[in-house]
Amino acid sequence: MARQPDDKSAAKVSSEDSALIRELATLLDETSLTEIEIERAGLRVRVARNVSIAAAMPAAVVAAAPVAAAAASAGASADLSKHPGAVTSPMVGTAYWAPEPGAKPFVEVGSKVSVGQTLLIIEAMKTMNQIPSPRSGTVTQILIEDGQPVEFGEPLVIIE
Repeated sequence: MARQPDDKSAAKVSSEDSALIRELATLLDETSLTEIEIERAGLRVRVARNVSIAAAMPAAVVAAAPVAAAAASAGASADLSKHPGAVTSPMVGTAYWAPEPGAKPFVEVGSKVSVGQTLLIIEAMKTMNQIPSPRSGTVTQILIEDGQPVEFGEPLVIIE
C-alpha cells in the first residue's frame, strides 16, 4: 500500500515536468533563442534546438510578416524597418542603451561604430544579450527608448 502514494506523487511530478518542458519549448518558438535551461527544486531542464542560419531566415521572415503588417498601420515604423541601415531586434525583450543604470550609453546618434561593436543590450529571460553592430558606419537614428520592450524584428537603430 505504501507504494501507491509514491507512484501517484511520481506521476504528478512527471506531469509537472512535462508541462514545464512544453512551456520552455513554447518560449523557444516565441523568441529567437535556441536554448533555454532552468533549474528548480533540484531538477535541471534544458530545451534546445539546432537551427542553421539558412533554415532560420525563412522562419524569421514569416514571423516578422505580422509584425510588419501591424507596423504598416503605424506608418513610419514600417518604413524604418525596410531601411538598408536598420538594425533590428533579434529577440523579444527589454532594450537598454547602457551596461547599467546611470552609465554612459554604448552608442549615441553620431557615434562611429565598427562591425561587432556592442550597440545595446536586450534583456530576455533575465539574461543580458549584447547586440553587436552588423556593419561599420555612423549611428544616424536611435529608434527606441532606454528600457523599452522590443519585439522580434523591430528596428532599433539606423547605421549609415
